Amino acid sequence: MADSMARATGRDPLDASAPATQATPEAERVRPEEAQPGGTRPASAAPPPRGGASAQGPRAAGPPPGRGRESLEQELARVGTRRWLGRLGVLAIVAALVAGIVVWRIRTSPPPPPRYVTGDITTGDVIEVVQSTGQVKPLTEVQVGAQVSGRITKVYVDFNSIVKAGDVLAEIDPTLFGAQIDSNQAQLEAANASVVRSEASLGTAKQRLERAKKMVAEGVGSQADLDTAQGAYDVALADLAAAKAQVAQLRAVLRSSTTNLQYTRIFSPIDGVVISRAIDPGQTVAASFQAPTLFVIAQDLRKMRVLADIDEADVGRLREGIEADVSVDAFPGETFRGTVSQVRYSPLNQSGVVTYAAVVEVDNPDVKLRPGMTATVSIRSSEAKGVRRLPNAALRFKPAPERDKDGKEIKAPPLEPLPPKKGRVYVLTDATPGAEKIEPRVVDVGITDGIFTALLTDLGPVKLVIDENDGPSTGGRGRGPRLF
Repeated sequence: MADSMARATGRDPLDASAPATQATPEAERVRPEEAQPGGTRPASAAPPPRGGASAQGPRAAGPPPGRGRESLEQELARVGTRRWLGRLGVLAIVAALVAGIVVWRIRTSPPPPPRYVTGDITTGDVIEVVQSTGQVKPLTEVQVGAQVSGRITKVYVDFNSIVKAGDVLAEIDPTLFGAQIDSNQAQLEAANASVVRSEASLGTAKQRLERAKKMVAEGVGSQADLDTAQGAYDVALADLAAAKAQVAQLRAVLRSSTTNLQYTRIFSPIDGVVISRAIDPGQTVAASFQAPTLFVIAQDLRKMRVLADIDEADVGRLREGIEADVSVDAFPGETFRGTVSQVRYSPLNQSGVVTYAAVVEVDNPDVKLRPGMTATVSIRSSEAKGVRRLPNAALRFKPAPERDKDGKEIKAPPLEPLPPKKGRVYVLTDATPGAEKIEPRVVDVGITDGIFTALLTDLGPVKLVIDENDGPSTGGRGRGPRLF
């Protein structure tokens, strides 16, 4: 029946490329008067072809044998060609988009970064400093002790008390010392009585001696009596001298006892501030061998000193009168001005490290610096103002070793060592991005402050290549090894 329908429509049933005519409901509906027994429609009932063509024409006769398969292959070939053409069109569009993006990225991408970090030669001050640490101390610090032993009865001052010279700081029980004075006075009075008795005995002996001499001169006395009288006189004279010596000794003992009594009152020897107190009332002090320290008094806290330990390699750069800056952790960011007043010759050897003490006097008007603080001292050993200077990072720069195309390092000849006060810098001679060139220059240098160094050679307006890890720069960045 399919063949009949194909012949009736003039369409090859094997031709897949030919569009099938969709039957409408009206075409598929069979009229009652045209229905045949068995449900088949006679060929004469088929609708006439369009254009008035007779069913007896060539189209109604059907295609010749083999034509349907050839038409199918042609249609399939045409469909495949159209698909490949569509795919090629899509690929062309994608390729055009990619090419446009690449061109846009090339045009809008930034230039390659510089291969070197550069710095400028500037004009400014270079201050060479010697760094050290030390301990803050008062200019004058007095340790006040007890010169006699005894029990503390009163303490009149405390920490931070302001005292004047002669003020009483504390008292020791004076009872025993008063009794000692009374005993010494009694002994002195007894010694004075012995002197009087010795003087009387001497007078008697003198009279007897004179009488004996007279009797011997008159011939009525013996020489023995004269000798006895002379001996008695000499003894009396010696007794008087001994008695007077005893009096002098007892007077000295009395003065000592009186002085000890005075020592029971402890006085301030200077004007200042009490920065240490080591006793309390009721405490017993013993001054048998060494006077114990009871108080420490600083003369004036508005003027302090710092004992800075200077390395032996730097001590030759210091001299009296140069300025110094002092800072402490208690006041970060604040600097106290001072002056070196003394560089001591006495060495300090600690574990084989030799240092020398430099005394830096510091003004302390607000009494911010306190005794015992650890201070950082920057002593200005040399100054150069308004000089041409270069960053120290330029003196530390060393170019990366060159490499061949295989990445192997090319060994360069070693640089000659430089004499003192000489330095080697690298100058940027070609600033083409990505293809910069540098060359070394030997320059004369002066003092340094750790960041800048005074430049004594005129290099002109050049760009210095500096170490990328430190130092002030004007742009650029470091680079990796150069490949050739």
